[in-house]
Amino acid sequence: MTMSDFIVTVANSTHLDFAPVICAEYESSAKARGTGIAKRSPEYVKQKMLEGKAIIAFSADGVWAGFCYIETWSHGEHVANSGLIVSPNFRKAGLAKAIKERIFKLSRQLYPDAKIFGLTTGLAVMKINSDLGYEPVTYSELTQDENFWAGCKSCVNYDILMSKERKNCMCTAMLYDPKDHYEPEETKAYFKTKSKVYERLQRLKENKLLRLFWRKEEA
Repeated sequence: MTMSDFIVTVANSTHLDFAPVICAEYESSAKARGTGIAKRSPEYVKQKMLEGKAIIAFSADGVWAGFCYIETWSHGEHVANSGLIVSPNFRKAGLAKAIKERIFKLSRQLYPDAKIFGLTTGLAVMKINSDLGYEPVTYSELTQDENFWAGCKSCVNYDILMSKERKNCMCTAMLYDPKDHYEPEETKAYFKTKSKVYERLQRLKENKLLRLFWRKEEA
């Protein structure tokens, strides 16, 4: 399939019935990947649709294909494009990138002065973010809003996050600052030439954190 086979649009009240399907896919995807993911309720997803702060995708024949939504923190100073999910039936067609680009554009329209950030364990998402002008940052450069970090409580890696005093975890933090950010070509070149090294460093990072956590548990 190609992108011409999909419709990517801002979600609204006509899409509310898809909320349970989207949440079920969140849970299924987390189990399949064996990685942490914050839980979302259908009510929360519906709220984002009604607020005009979500992007939803369908195949040309109307089958749900993907979703992503906007969250705001620190009184709108920080924005996160959260919950990016693509149905297994439509993966590897470039849809994730299309949704990410659309939600990023919507975020810039609604919050032009906000810093846009994300936490992810996926290299593919990191590459998409870099194409949009995000750069890797430390956790200290993210919002310190307690409500944001509370959303990590349902993640399987939450104990690791807290043991590191919210300074590090399995996820990599990336940030787009409209006042000071890398141009897409700068980070695109980095990920193109350094992806194998990056993957190795990510594995080393995860193994190190797990060893520290296990030692703490054994003690």
